[in-house]
Amino acid sequence: MRSSTLLALSGATLSYALPTIEAVGGKFFTSDGNQFFIKGVAYQLTEKDPLINTEQCSRDASLMKKLGANTIRVYHVDPDEDHSGCMSAFSDAGIYTLVDMDTFDTYILPNDPWWNQTQLDRYSKVMDTFQQYDNLLGLFVGNEIIAINNQSLAAPFIKSACRDLKAYRDSKGYRKVPVGYSATDIAELRPWLQDYLTCGGNASENIDFYGLNSYQWCDPTNYQTSGYANLQSQAKNFPVPIFFSETGCNKPGPRLFDDQDSIFGDEMVNDWSGSIVYEWIEEANNYGLISYGPKVDATATGSNIVGGYTVAGTPTPVSPDFDNLSKHWATLTPTGVSKSNYDTTSVSTRACPTSTASGWLVNGNVALPSLGETLTGSYSSVPSATGTAASPSASETKNSVSGSKEVAGMGAGLVGVMMVFTFWL
Repeated sequence: MRSSTLLALSGATLSYALPTIEAVGGKFFTSDGNQFFIKGVAYQLTEKDPLINTEQCSRDASLMKKLGANTIRVYHVDPDEDHSGCMSAFSDAGIYTLVDMDTFDTYILPNDPWWNQTQLDRYSKVMDTFQQYDNLLGLFVGNEIIAINNQSLAAPFIKSACRDLKAYRDSKGYRKVPVGYSATDIAELRPWLQDYLTCGGNASENIDFYGLNSYQWCDPTNYQTSGYANLQSQAKNFPVPIFFSETGCNKPGPRLFDDQDSIFGDEMVNDWSGSIVYEWIEEANNYGLISYGPKVDATATGSNIVGGYTVAGTPTPVSPDFDNLSKHWATLTPTGVSKSNYDTTSVSTRACPTSTASGWLVNGNVALPSLGETLTGSYSSVPSATGTAASPSASETKNSVSGSKEVAGMGAGLVGVMMVFTFWL
């Protein structure tokens, strides 16, 4: 919201700060005391930082506001760049940001995990850069680190990262920006992973929110047959905010986005905090809500050409997907509960899951790795399993999509890098 009087007096672009957001129990609340529901889009454009081009951010933010979005998710940023212009542009449009802290060379690796000072320093630098912005909603310590059953031994390292980053946040006197994780939708790992990351009774070690990358709802379907009923049963009274950190299956297409009616409707709204639709820009995977121009030859080069697609310019809605989503969001306006009336004892404390022979391998509330420990080296409290999974596998729920669409959407070079560091299958 702009102040025309101040603009006239100063000749500068000023904006009122958005209320900050905190995680309380299983819900997000604004500093005004209102429950906050995420209506978001994934926003990366290229493998580089998308939050440094103020002109582009302003164009996109304006159309996102028309779409009805109030949040973007950004996967990779450069903390050494200036983000004030873009963060202000999104703030003016009423849009919050969720930022992943890891980089291509600092991921927690699933098969040989470690958490060390270099990673902590790099993640902390992202926190240092973005904590100043009131429209920072939260920070991810990882995205789909664990994608198959025998990678679950990396889970204690995810909690270690969360522990150390929250401790760093508090030691610096920053506001309590929520720190969370974004998970693959894999039946053999869910709900054990979401329970493990919130179990043990020590809030300083647990995630502040849980995001699920799920593509189970492929139109035409419904709440029961899509698998959402199962997701809801596992999220009932969840102890931290849970939301879809990626969603929007495009098979067979066009996307109807009928899932939004369930997420923001009576079936799920009491336990879920919204969704982030993949993705803003049209790319080879055909998940885009907008395009910046027609597809060009895949061999074409240019400062704004990646993989045959233009990645900057005037955003134009992709039809009918953009309008379909906009129409749903316009009618879905849950108010939720006020913070003053919210009973945090209504959420359930999760028990730390015990290991299983074929899927989850972390056995209970194991001691977390200290900074610098590795699974195959100095970490002495290695989780044990009641059995040994003969071979890695991942049995996804019907209609779910293997691997984060954030990988598939980037250029070929980025895909190669991401596959090296995240081992999707």
